[in-house]
Amino acid sequence: MKPWPRSLASRLSLIFLASLILAHGLSFGLQTFERYSSARTLMLSNFEQDIDTSVAILERLPAAERPAWLQRLQRPNYSYRLDQGEAGEEMTDAPASVQSIKATLGPHYALSFRDIPDVRPHYQAHLRLADGQPLTIDVRPSIMPLSPWLPALLLGQLALLLICTWLAVRTAVRPLTQLASAVDSLDLNRQNPRLAEQGPSEVVQAAVAFNAMQERIAAYVKERVQLLAAISHDLQTPITRMKLRVEFMDDSTDKDKLNSDLEEMRHLVKEGVAYARSSEPCTEVASRIRLRAFLESLVFDYRDTGRPVELLEMADLLVVSRPQALRRLLANLLDNALKFAGEARVRVLLEDTGAGLSIQVLDSGPGIPDALLGEVTKPFYRLESSRSRDTGGTGLGLAIAAQLAQSLGGALRLSNRQEGGLCAEVLLPSASE
Repeated sequence: MKPWPRSLASRLSLIFLASLILAHGLSFGLQTFERYSSARTLMLSNFEQDIDTSVAILERLPAAERPAWLQRLQRPNYSYRLDQGEAGEEMTDAPASVQSIKATLGPHYALSFRDIPDVRPHYQAHLRLADGQPLTIDVRPSIMPLSPWLPALLLGQLALLLICTWLAVRTAVRPLTQLASAVDSLDLNRQNPRLAEQGPSEVVQAAVAFNAMQERIAAYVKERVQLLAAISHDLQTPITRMKLRVEFMDDSTDKDKLNSDLEEMRHLVKEGVAYARSSEPCTEVASRIRLRAFLESLVFDYRDTGRPVELLEMADLLVVSRPQALRRLLANLLDNALKFAGEARVRVLLEDTGAGLSIQVLDSGPGIPDALLGEVTKPFYRLESSRSRDTGGTGLGLAIAAQLAQSLGGALRLSNRQEGGLCAEVLLPSASE
């Protein structure tokens, strides 16, 4: 049993086409049957009149003149012979024309019928005229003729059904496709266009509901981000005051612990503000960047501070992106690699299709369990086994990187390397040499 089509367009097309073709077929069948019945009745009536007239003419003609009239009385489907005809076979299935001959000549003549072997239906009716001369009516019944324009008409009607079905399905499914596309492209990092509120009332209602939902979600997320940013910002002042007060304390173990706790709080607040900013729509203008020079500048900044960061060999590519956001994104990934692996390498690869590129930050650290690769980009998610609080991690570094990648129109993808370590890959939408 074949599966039911999965898409709504396929299902609607199948239902519409099946119902229209069935209705059209029934209508055409009834019309054809009615036409066939009418034409058959008319043909048999003409056949009866012609048989009656022809036999009457032959009866009144002298025997010597009858052969000359046979050609005049001949018709496309039947003719007359002044002989015994062919032997033939016993007739088992008499066509309707046999009944017409019986009804016309039966009361006046003794009739007999024989089937004649042939490639098409063929029979002969035998009788004797009043003077005893044999007469054979040679009949080749024809099938109801088919108008030559009828197949073209059927094909035209079928094409019209297909076009109308396509238009109806397209009109019905297009709003759903637009709605699905709008939902799929919903991005909280930028201003999303509103769905057009036009068309049938149901479509307008769905578009209005989606636009309202989009605005409520955007307002809710913005409120949460603003709340996080406000709390993080306001905490900086009391933390600074507390650090100043601790500085005036006598040296002791408690002072060192308080300093450590305050430093961790300060770092957490700083990361919270950074995450809030990364969640806001980016206002930086995109520009053309020489990627090799851009990455070399970033790598040399790390080397100048004594941190082991290496840029692998790459082509001189020209990309269109927002340089400050891209720099913050790569800096987050490099800091993450240096923190947990002690070293980092940067590699650039072109996509196979040539429609994009990936910037990879590679390390040789402990990596991340495969089951948790999708979790570590969530805010405040931390891997206690490999990335403990002693390292100063807040669980926001990769979340900020993922937000920045989305704001650049790309994505962040994490994977474990076969030789050990983590590969943090930034997928950018386009590149050109």
